[in-house]
Amino acid sequence: MDSSLLRSIGSHLDMYCPPSKRARISSPFASSGDMFEEERKPSIEVLPDECLFEIFRRLPGGQARSASACVSKHWLTLLSSVRNSEICKNVSKVNQASNDVDMVSCEEGLAMECDGYLTRSLEGKKATDIRLAAIAVGAASRGGLGKLSIRGTNPVCGVTNNGLSAIAHGCPSLRVLSLWNVPCVGDEGILEIAKECHLLEKLDLCQCPSISNKGLIAIAENSPNLSALTIESCRNIGNESLQAIGRCCPKLQSITIKDCPHIGDQGVASLVSSTSSSLTKVKLQGLSLADFSLAVIGHYGKVLTSLILSGLQNVTEKGFWVMGNAQGLEKLATLSITSCRGTTDVSLEAIGKGCRNLKQMCLHKCCFVSDSGLIAFAKAAGSLESLQLEECNRITQSGILGALSNCGSKVKSLALVKCMGIKDLDLETPFLSPCESLRSLSIRSCPGFGSASLALVGNLCPQLQHLDLSGLCGITNSGLLPLVERFDSGLVKVNLTGCLNLTDKVVSALAQLHGRTLEVLNLDSCIKVTDASLVALADHCLVLRDLDVSKCSITDTGIAALSGGEQLNLQVLSISGCSKVSNKSMPYLRKLGRTLVGLNLQQCNSIKTATVDLLVESLWRCDILS
Repeated sequence: MDSSLLRSIGSHLDMYCPPSKRARISSPFASSGDMFEEERKPSIEVLPDECLFEIFRRLPGGQARSASACVSKHWLTLLSSVRNSEICKNVSKVNQASNDVDMVSCEEGLAMECDGYLTRSLEGKKATDIRLAAIAVGAASRGGLGKLSIRGTNPVCGVTNNGLSAIAHGCPSLRVLSLWNVPCVGDEGILEIAKECHLLEKLDLCQCPSISNKGLIAIAENSPNLSALTIESCRNIGNESLQAIGRCCPKLQSITIKDCPHIGDQGVASLVSSTSSSLTKVKLQGLSLADFSLAVIGHYGKVLTSLILSGLQNVTEKGFWVMGNAQGLEKLATLSITSCRGTTDVSLEAIGKGCRNLKQMCLHKCCFVSDSGLIAFAKAAGSLESLQLEECNRITQSGILGALSNCGSKVKSLALVKCMGIKDLDLETPFLSPCESLRSLSIRSCPGFGSASLALVGNLCPQLQHLDLSGLCGITNSGLLPLVERFDSGLVKVNLTGCLNLTDKVVSALAQLHGRTLEVLNLDSCIKVTDASLVALADHCLVLRDLDVSKCSITDTGIAALSGGEQLNLQVLSISGCSKVSNKSMPYLRKLGRTLVGLNLQQCNSIKTATVDLLVESLWRCDILS
């Protein structure tokens, strides 16, 4: 102990220690006769932030920075403010002979830190600035952050511009950023991302009211690799942003814009025309667009392969007609139109003629499309492979049959959902040729579609492999049996959910006629299906892997029969809501469990909890829902 320290201590204790003795305690003091040690802060804490900053930016690697960040929130905040470009890469070595080797290894390590291997996701209460700062500091030593998703925010100490700035400073390798419902993140945080993260390829902004054109324009000007952009419910983003994106992002391939009130024709038209050589996917929903935007899409969308238009209430028939007749959508393969009043018979035919390579067509809630328009479209769209109609209530049985007969030899899938205009009429169809290419038929929740309609469709589709009739309460054994017997290629997937009038007779026919090909069978809520069906399935089905008999009238006897199928190798079994299945089925379920990976026992009230626990213990490879 040096003399200066002795004098300092002696000044406190001159009346207790003789001058010739050294103090044996570091800094004691007396108060009312009691002695205790004074807590002293680490000497490094007295350094100003500027000095700590200089120390932190000279730390040798990501692991050292991560360890330092664990000391306190103060240190974590300071470390997260150090930009990657400010980190000292040339750390001096004591041994000059090994300096070159150390420099090479240091540079290689820093390169590895910036590769962007990591993906991080914060949701709800876990989304805070402190967590983002920790991610920013810790990601560098573990491969670098490549993808970040923030959904929601902590209501007390949620994500702000400070947290996003920390990510920008520490994660220049960021390629994908997704922000959902983060109202406290604004232009300041986005500007930092734009300055530091020049590798950004995908940006997803949803319900971010504080982000405006200023932030998005900065992203456009500093992200030349941006290829995918989503803007949803951002009320302060307008046309200027889209113009900047079109001007500065030549690699943009996908754009999604939904419910943004300040985005209109000017922004959309400018974006599409500027990125006509790269833009392949466009989704526009709930925007105040007019006919002009669709005309521009039809003319400049030369490489578009996917187009989704939804809720464009101001677009008229003329806009869709011009889009089809512009002859620019030559590569369009997928088109989906939802709740657009301008979709009429005339415009639909024009789209069919103009989009020569269209393979998938989806019409949702297009109330002005009728049978004549559908048939004309089917004739014009020679490359069509998949057609889906949902809540198109002017379409009748005649339109469906006419479309099937005229859609050419490429169509493979037809789906009808909630089409109330289809009535079960017994029509003669001698003039309609069969659709030999159709492999998948889905008719869901169409209450007017009954046995007569099913028989007519069956005559046109002899090569079906996938059949979905869920929610058709009107079909009976007499309507479905001829259809099942007519299919030559063998059914692979069958969904009869909610077909209340079907009995064991249909299931037995399916098992006997298609047992060598049937892989998936769903009989959920078919209340007239009993143990006899399970016996037939066990005897005849060789490749059945997924069976759902929830809410059917099956018992322990049926489960026993199913487990006795020598060639049956079920992977997924659902008996949810089967109240007649009891604890007696445990040995049979255990036997089936040799191949099962999923078992649904929910609402099986006759199976006790202890039995389920035993099954869970013995079938440890199987996910059991109870």
